[in-house]
Amino acid sequence: MGRDPSPVERYVVISIDGHAGADLRDYRSYLASTWHEEFDGWADAYVNPWGDLVDPDANRNWDSERRLAELHTDGIVAEVLYPNTIPPFFPQTALTSPMPTTAEYPRRWAGIQAHNRWLADFCAEAPGQRAGTIQILLNDLDDAIAELRWGKDHGLTGGVMLPGVSPGHPDLAPLWSDHYEPLWQTCADLDLTINHHSGAGVPPLDMSPAGRAVMLVEIPIYSHRGLWALIFAGVFERHPDLRFVLTEQGTGWLAAGLPSLDWFHHRMMIEGSNEQLFGGDAAAKLSLTPSEYFARNCFVGASFLRPIECDVRYLIGVDRIMWGADYPHSEGSTPHSREALRASLANVPHDECRRMLATTAASVYGFDLSGLSALASEVGPLVEEIHRPLEAFPVGSTCGAFDDRPTLRAW
Repeated sequence: MGRDPSPVERYVVISIDGHAGADLRDYRSYLASTWHEEFDGWADAYVNPWGDLVDPDANRNWDSERRLAELHTDGIVAEVLYPNTIPPFFPQTALTSPMPTTAEYPRRWAGIQAHNRWLADFCAEAPGQRAGTIQILLNDLDDAIAELRWGKDHGLTGGVMLPGVSPGHPDLAPLWSDHYEPLWQTCADLDLTINHHSGAGVPPLDMSPAGRAVMLVEIPIYSHRGLWALIFAGVFERHPDLRFVLTEQGTGWLAAGLPSLDWFHHRMMIEGSNEQLFGGDAAAKLSLTPSEYFARNCFVGASFLRPIECDVRYLIGVDRIMWGADYPHSEGSTPHSREALRASLANVPHDECRRMLATTAASVYGFDLSGLSALASEVGPLVEEIHRPLEAFPVGSTCGAFDDRPTLRAW
């Protein structure tokens, strides 16, 4: 189990998957004044499609004191922040909205910038405990690169939230295009972690009952595509120090997914094979296998890690896994994060728990682990508590961590 803990030792817990955003009208002051009149009209007419963003608990997204109190009670001392609420001029959340068309871009870009500026202020309210991700759009790389520099200079330490490009987008090149090389180079120059969250690249789907079901099943598939897009585009070959994080997309799929990518890569290298016909030119430019790039450049944001996913951690790499609570989403572990950790980590060696709960995240996102340790000594979960097997799941929780079925999702 690794080094024996002292009786009062506590784990430092960093969640690499939190969501935050302003109340809709509070974005107004972060918009350039030229947008105010149009924003007022849009906000007056907008009907929020998400019930959790209009109910009384929605303020967990923007109420700094409430958020800190609930997370500390849950044993969490720091978090990486992704967007959640509706930014100006968006039809729905930024996580689930497809990349805009050229005509939609100016208004959406103003909305993204408003969110980034709000988030910088929100992170400043809890120094060292929040690493905000910088949102960008891909329609104008000069704009995107300038925004990365702004975010870096204004304390958004969570890196960039890389959007996905849905198949057949009318105005944008796919992520494997050489067009994006200036973006990768800028991330390398600025030492920015690249994050690819669930929801990236989802194409427009209708909201019929079957359409919603299909969207739920396929959301991870479109998000996963960023991994092999960047591998076969040679991004990690050209930029060996880049960090790429796949968050809230499941974890267990990598146990079979990485060997599958290696299989394709191997077949692409066989002279005369059908796979070489399609992928040989790309594979020939790579000095490592896909799984080797993953082991060097990539990480998985393991939101509410399921027990079966933890069981295959050696097939993924313990040093590649970072735990996340997904606060304040209903499928997240709060307010039962201690129980979620017990469900998955009770029999895991202490040193491996420390890596998955804090040390890897601190390295990837630049958290001050020594400073967070002082806070964790007051609010963190006791080591002996986490290693006490959970006897029963919390009643009423829909968190994915409370799932004892031995099923590894295929994606």
